[in-house]
Amino acid sequence: MSEFKVTLPKLGESILSATVVQWFKQVGETVKLDEPLLEVSTDKVNSEIPSPVAGVLKEILAKPDQELSVGEMLAIIAPSKEGVAKAEEVVVHKPIEIAKVSSSEMEGFYSPALLRLAKEKGVGLDELEKISGTGDGGRVTKRDLEAYAEKRACPKASQKIVSSSAHDGEVERLKMSGMRKAIADNMVRSFYEAPHATLVTQVDVTSVQKLIQKEKENFLKQHGAKLTLTSFVARGIAKALQEYPLINSSLEEDTIVVKRFVNLGIAVSVDQGLMVPVIKHSQRKTLPEIAKEIGELSSKARAGKLSPDEVKEGTITLTNFGITGIQIGIPIIRYPEVAIVGIGAAYKQVVPLEEDLLAVRTLMHVSLTFDHRVLDGIYGCGFLSALKKHIEEDVNL
Repeated sequence: MSEFKVTLPKLGESILSATVVQWFKQVGETVKLDEPLLEVSTDKVNSEIPSPVAGVLKEILAKPDQELSVGEMLAIIAPSKEGVAKAEEVVVHKPIEIAKVSSSEMEGFYSPALLRLAKEKGVGLDELEKISGTGDGGRVTKRDLEAYAEKRACPKASQKIVSSSAHDGEVERLKMSGMRKAIADNMVRSFYEAPHATLVTQVDVTSVQKLIQKEKENFLKQHGAKLTLTSFVARGIAKALQEYPLINSSLEEDTIVVKRFVNLGIAVSVDQGLMVPVIKHSQRKTLPEIAKEIGELSSKARAGKLSPDEVKEGTITLTNFGITGIQIGIPIIRYPEVAIVGIGAAYKQVVPLEEDLLAVRTLMHVSLTFDHRVLDGIYGCGFLSALKKHIEEDVNL
């Protein structure tokens, strides 16, 4: 049988490249159909690339930390029976050894891929047993092992270089991770390709905050999710987009592609950068459904368990920098979207009401950053006003 060329598949809409993180197989080893070959990283998620055929890994063409475009060669697999037999002989003469272990039961608890990775990282079985696993049944995953190895190697990775300048200062050089580099490339492309413009409005969330305080315990018991201000804003965005659909679009050369569905991306801060899981068809969902998805997707993002399907096809993004206490921010649009909404921290302020009365109200700044090629400022003002109205007036569950 002829050799099979493995190429980098398209991992999602707008994803044109990925960076190799690690290989699970080595040259000469047998691979099964759909067995994970390697892990790659994009600005959205880490993904495992499965083998499209069963056979023997003949050649690896992409090294760890190497960035490739969709369609570029990753490896060559020989799907021949003779090759499989030869590979089996090699494996028999070269068994995998992680450490001198007396308990065969513990070896069986870990997958061969994890044991192989542990050997590469110099992690013995005694250390594996001490790692807290996040997988099913408390199993240690590849991500758990990577995080442990990275922390253990931190002093070496963060080697300080003494400067020879007159200031005699110290410089620390840290190599960007694959995810961080992918995020950087995406942000640069968006910022320089799309002319950004930003509008900011002040929203009175007093009634919303009172409702949250009143109903949060019952809401958690009934729906298994936290009732948050972010949920109300997310619902408001979905409603406002029905009135101002151009905000929910993308630009393909000279064509504006308007989406009639709202796939709302929720920015979540993780160790290596920022993940943006997507709430699909949020315009059809109730507030409890939106709140539940925000909670579940955020937890998955922080645990590194998002699937590629959960981070693709976003049409607009919501980022909540208010959780850090910051009141106003101007985020960068996520390519190929044309708008991003930012919400700041809620704060109390004395404000004048009708008939010259004063009252303490809870306020929040909401920003809209948009692609000025697609939208005019007055259209953006209309959307932001509609969003403000929905947040302040749609105070119900």
